[in-house]
Amino acid sequence: MGLLSDPSRRKVLTGLLTRLNTPICIVCYLAGIVWFMGLAFEPFTLRTYMSENAMGSTMVSSGERALSLAKEFDAHKRQAYDGMPVEWLVKAMQSRGLEVFTQSFSRKLPFPDENKERYMVRGTNVYGILRAPRAPRTEALVISAPCSPGDSNNQAVGLLLALAQYFRNQVYWAKDIIFLVNEHDLMGTQAWLEAYHHTNITGMEYSPLQGRAGSIQAALSLELSSDVITSLDLILEGLNGQLPNLDLANLFYAFCQKLGVLCTIQGKLQRNDWDTAEGYTHAAQTMMLMVLKQACGRSWGDHGLFLRYHIEAASVRGINSFRHYKTDAATIGRLLEGMVRKLNNLLERLHQSYFFYLLPSLSRFVSIGCYMLAFGLLVVILLLRALDLWVHLGAPALAAVEGVTEAQQPSGPGVLTVLTPVVISHLTGVALYLLPVHLQEMAVEHFPVSETEAVVLTAVAIYTAGLALPHNTQRLLSGEGTEQGWKVLKLTALLYLAVLLGCTALINFSLGFILAVTLVPITASMTPHMPKALSALVMVLLSPAFTVLYCVFIYQELIEAPVSVSEGWMLFLSVISQGILDHALYGSLVYPLLALFIYPCWLMFWNILFWS
Repeated sequence: MGLLSDPSRRKVLTGLLTRLNTPICIVCYLAGIVWFMGLAFEPFTLRTYMSENAMGSTMVSSGERALSLAKEFDAHKRQAYDGMPVEWLVKAMQSRGLEVFTQSFSRKLPFPDENKERYMVRGTNVYGILRAPRAPRTEALVISAPCSPGDSNNQAVGLLLALAQYFRNQVYWAKDIIFLVNEHDLMGTQAWLEAYHHTNITGMEYSPLQGRAGSIQAALSLELSSDVITSLDLILEGLNGQLPNLDLANLFYAFCQKLGVLCTIQGKLQRNDWDTAEGYTHAAQTMMLMVLKQACGRSWGDHGLFLRYHIEAASVRGINSFRHYKTDAATIGRLLEGMVRKLNNLLERLHQSYFFYLLPSLSRFVSIGCYMLAFGLLVVILLLRALDLWVHLGAPALAAVEGVTEAQQPSGPGVLTVLTPVVISHLTGVALYLLPVHLQEMAVEHFPVSETEAVVLTAVAIYTAGLALPHNTQRLLSGEGTEQGWKVLKLTALLYLAVLLGCTALINFSLGFILAVTLVPITASMTPHMPKALSALVMVLLSPAFTVLYCVFIYQELIEAPVSVSEGWMLFLSVISQGILDHALYGSLVYPLLALFIYPCWLMFWNILFWS
């Protein structure tokens, strides 16, 4: 504190930071990248452990009728033309002693979802409640299985019904257990959760629930689409990058180890050769996949929507690969029954372990205290550059008057000079956020494109039109911009970007870190005195849109499904449409964040480059 309160020492420190500003910024950026990549090295990670004492491991048995029930469900689903066989499900749950209820819902999408070929969606959820015989029924657990078109997820519904039959014969349940079969994947789950919690945040129409249980403590979603399962993949990433409590992942891993079931995270098995280049590469790829999936902000399973209501949830997906190891339905049933039984023992919500973490493997994790340092090293660059600008703005300029050099305080820029590009940049962001959906009908009338193509291409057109912003801004300014003007604008933009990235990282670290990696270098070094053509090209290549494009190619490489440039471009357009849909349907915040804040902030630096 004495160093900062003493004016002479503060002046020395400020001068040092100003004089060595560029070298310090370069070192911070390289250190941040190296630190983050080093997090995948096993000695730098922590071993997972069970923080909740009430959740130890056990060994139980489960029913073996899952496959026959899956075939019966598939037959009735075909009779319903790949829809939900509601009557059969109601009878099947009632025959197992559950209190069975149905819920209808409908939703008109803002534009057609071409990936799943739907626009006006109507569906029905079926759920049965197993009442707790030994408790006041104030708490509940949920086991869900989406009813998917075709042959997908039939085995999950069969296993759910088999578990319901087995659970009905047990007397140790202290919580109500809800068995939910939802239609139209996430939309059915969203309708059921909104009705259960008496909320409506997405504008979906649904019927009220006739039957309710207690406060939901945890949920498991099943995704099994084959009679042959070689491994189970745990899916944790939820809406807006939310993650469940780490103890839920630890519980899954503990039971897989107990029962000898192969388990994966991000579809990758754990390796023990961490001290080799191949072992480190494998862990780094696994961690990067989690970062990319978390950064996109979408829910990667039905569990992701439960997290919004502070319900710890995860999805278990069965993988059928070419491995010789096989896992039967009875073993998976024992695993799930064991997890539910341990969750049943909880006296309070999961809270003792981490909510913010990265997983290089299921047995190792990186806590928030480790990975936030990498982000901090990147963001501090913006603050250092802002400090450098602040010092230069406050330093008096030297001027020669009749042969005598005098210090003169430079005149500050007018408010209009700085405020105009800020306002216009954000108005462009508002247009990018609102117009693509609202102008789709006009675009379809005048161009030979579908509604989805009209929305995506309108967004791309508005984004590209923002490149003309500096010329339009300069026309609105009274006179030419001063040297002080662009410095004040850059100082404002640097602090604004630092706050944006910091707030983003607190909610979704992966998204904030990826944006910082691409935006910090070019924004920290941008001045109007740089070569215009080369600097403009670099700025465009490091803009938010190209960051998303790079993530698409990197993700495809990490999942070992590389694509060509044309295929990557089509995937990029699909990502844009899905981002807009996820925001409208489920409340994903990634698209409004990029359109309303990150893109306008980038435009402010674009304006600085063309300052006159």
